[in-house]
Amino acid sequence: QVQLVESGGDLVQSGGSLRLSCAASGFTFSNYHMSWYRQAPGKERELVAIITSAGGTNYADSVKGRFTISRDNAKNTVYLQMNSLKSEDTAVYYCYVRAFAQRYWGHGTQVTVSS
Repeated sequence: QVQLVESGGDLVQSGGSLRLSCAASGFTFSNYHMSWYRQAPGKERELVAIITSAGGTNYADSVKGRFTISRDNAKNTVYLQMNSLKSEDTAVYYCYVRAFAQRYWGHGTQVTVSS
């Protein structure tokens, strides 16, 4: 059974840093692309970053240069390192994977950036 559990969300000041974690289980983690999405109140859920099974990465323009996605296949965990945080980064952050022809989401972790 695929399961994704996010952690690490917190309240931080603008300019601060935070690292989110997503612990995955129920599938062969190393074979799959992993993604981070976020959703702010009143806005659509948007893709933040993706890391491929081979380690390649892509980022939304709004976070490029500030966020880094990484993975530790030995721990079945994907990370999102967030630096130089802005108020606009405030959102619920979700881990995502497509496996077994289905879409799986974590329940999200709240990131709040105060100004």
